[in-house]
Amino acid sequence: MSGKDKSLHNMSDSESEQEGVAKEGIEWIMNLPDVPMKLPPHLELQRTRVECKADAPIHTDTIQYSGAFASMGVDNSLRLDYFRNNFKIEVIDLKEDDIEFDMIGIDPALANAFRRILIAEVPTMAIEKVLVANNTSIVQDEVLAHRLGLVPIHVDPRLFEYSDKDTPNEKNTIVFRLHACCERGKQRLTVTSKALTWLPNGSEFPLVSDKSVSNSKPKTYTSFSCSQDTLPEFSNNPIGPKDSDIILARLGPGQEIELEAHAVKGMGKTHAKWSPVATAWYRMLPEVVLLEEIKDELAEELKKKCPVNVFDIEDIAGKKRATVARPRACTLCRECIRGDVWEKRVALRRVKDHFIFKIESTGALPPEVLFTEAVKILEDKCERLIAELS
Repeated sequence: MSGKDKSLHNMSDSESEQEGVAKEGIEWIMNLPDVPMKLPPHLELQRTRVECKADAPIHTDTIQYSGAFASMGVDNSLRLDYFRNNFKIEVIDLKEDDIEFDMIGIDPALANAFRRILIAEVPTMAIEKVLVANNTSIVQDEVLAHRLGLVPIHVDPRLFEYSDKDTPNEKNTIVFRLHACCERGKQRLTVTSKALTWLPNGSEFPLVSDKSVSNSKPKTYTSFSCSQDTLPEFSNNPIGPKDSDIILARLGPGQEIELEAHAVKGMGKTHAKWSPVATAWYRMLPEVVLLEEIKDELAEELKKKCPVNVFDIEDIAGKKRATVARPRACTLCRECIRGDVWEKRVALRRVKDHFIFKIESTGALPPEVLFTEAVKILEDKCERLIAELS
């Protein structure tokens, strides 16, 4: 056998030995016990729940980074497919001006982002400019203008453009007129938001600086090319205050108010009068757990301890047993865990990724539409950020 053939033979032997070692290694790895893909119960509880003790809550942080449990073989990273499969919105209660729904499988930062957008970045229409022709009431002009600005206007802000102060027109301005007078010898007159009358043709006050020909039509403070009530979106839906009983001022005998109010589009981060919600808030889902069976007199005592009636009593074969009947009603007052005896029997928790969200609209848009608009605004923010980074 030549030297070349011997070297080839030796190479083939070494390769076969390496393959054998590799196969043995793979078999050894495959025979290992499965890597734990779930955390131990006490760590899973800390990761997903806030425990509320008698003095203070514990485990309040949210562990979202991927390497938190790497040493235990658990991948804690947030994946898009996992988020899609687990994120849910369940509507609990829907009324004309408020909605309550559950957001499940979401990070607290996102829930708070929706809250802040609803308060500060969803636009509405509100009175910005007030032209006072006469005001003999005890309410100062600036106070009256401030009160008018806080009156919610029932109109879809998406139908209007942002105001151009130089050219207020039918596309960016809504004009209201208010004229109230209390005659002498009569009782005091309460002026409410019902007195605001919509002027679809724009302002009726002539410009003070107008020096046009005397016989021509005087210019006003707005430049409407057409009447707003001729537009299809307003023809059968007149514009006005959401509530007609908001008190603006009280007039004594002989006092009078005459003014014009111009409403424009804006956002709550500029002024609170443009905020579309009376309030938007959320809380984590309460979880009340009985650590042991509570019976008879102790069950009665536990039910009396709770001021919001979270607990109830089951009577089975003459034996009374305490149950958790209404956990969502829990306000975390901690009365049920006061004392060492009760803290060992009852556990109060909050679910970290389950939020009870409530929106109360001022009336410009329905609450479900407000939330949809907030989602769109957050989506636009994300798209702008991605565009800047790329």
